[in-house]
Amino acid sequence: MTVTFKVLAIIIAVSLLGGLCVHAQTSQQWRDSLSVLSKQISQEPYSSDLYLRKAAVNIELQQWDYAHQTYTEVLKHEPTNLAALYYRGFVNGKMRRYDLASADYKTFLTYAPTNIEARLGLAYTLVKRGKRFDALDQYNTIVEQHPDSAVAYASRACLEEDMGQYDTALFDWEKAISLSPSNNDYLLSKANLLVKMNHKSDARKCINELLQRGVARADIEELLKLCK
Repeated sequence: MTVTFKVLAIIIAVSLLGGLCVHAQTSQQWRDSLSVLSKQISQEPYSSDLYLRKAAVNIELQQWDYAHQTYTEVLKHEPTNLAALYYRGFVNGKMRRYDLASADYKTFLTYAPTNIEARLGLAYTLVKRGKRFDALDQYNTIVEQHPDSAVAYASRACLEEDMGQYDTALFDWEKAISLSPSNNDYLLSKANLLVKMNHKSDARKCINELLQRGVARADIEELLKLCK
């Protein structure tokens, strides 16, 4: 995985998981919660709330099969349950079932076409399926729908850079930075791109800014060497 796609994976994961209403717990506490929820499910009539809460815990425990089964059960009762569609898409992606993940996100988007997280998820699954131009179309749509979203520009920049479209990628990194000035990952990504473009003096300016912000020199030592 290239540096840009490592960044993209992080962007997507944070975006997709942002809607899960969970709190920091130990693995054992999650398992205890799961036991309680499973018992409630077995004793009560169907409740989408209980099923969705259980699936969220399955995700925390990285029990992808169980989470998938639970979301599928919800969708049997409620085919248009957007939470189940959205997170089943995420789980399918974690299981590397990218075609199924794409299908879930597409279905979700028929009901909520401007949802940025679902469209980001769809674009990412298209990238993983090798459909980069289709993915770029999705990122273009995201930017059109959410012109004030730093994530939208950063996500598109990752793909553009991987496709060798360096000038447009640089524009998007700069736009993302302007919308989220304190994001060190964006600034680091811009510096990496500038090195690829052989704009080493500009890359060094980005690096100096990162050092001033307190980023450890050891973390960007390799990039520093490339700027010499």
